[in-house]
Amino acid sequence: MAHVIAEDVVVVDGAGHRLGRLASKVAKLLLSGKRVVVVNAEKVLVTGTKEAILDRYLKLIGRTWYSSIEEPQVWYPRRPERILWYTIARMLPRKKPKGREALSRLRVHSGVPEGLEKVPFTRFEDALHKSGISRSGRVIRTLTLAELSALLKGGGSR
Repeated sequence: MAHVIAEDVVVVDGAGHRLGRLASKVAKLLLSGKRVVVVNAEKVLVTGTKEAILDRYLKLIGRTWYSSIEEPQVWYPRRPERILWYTIARMLPRKKPKGREALSRLRVHSGVPEGLEKVPFTRFEDALHKSGISRSGRVIRTLTLAELSALLKGGGSR
């Protein structure tokens, strides 16, 4: 399965990036007409304490929506690549054709798939998590999407 990389394709290495900042950069690229492939989705970071992050995601998982009157359903991704995909998707105008077209140009992978090992990766300097200490001197706690995914699949026990 060899991937052919065209010139309008941007391959982004997600390792070490903050989730929201990476998602907004990727959403802008998609809206500008580029095709985007994100690799190493499991190494993207979510900042905050473990409890706060877990509480937020468990609250999202606990929401219900009704596909019919009889059957409430709950859907929220638990795999790292799907969490990142969903975060990016929520930053696009999904109800407009340009947003749906942009989302169709997005691919997200855990790890690096075959054929993309030798392709140069793009990194967004202002989205990288560079230091564990904030400007005010406080410790910035992080959780990778792989760790978050493991916690969500385990039922959210702390």
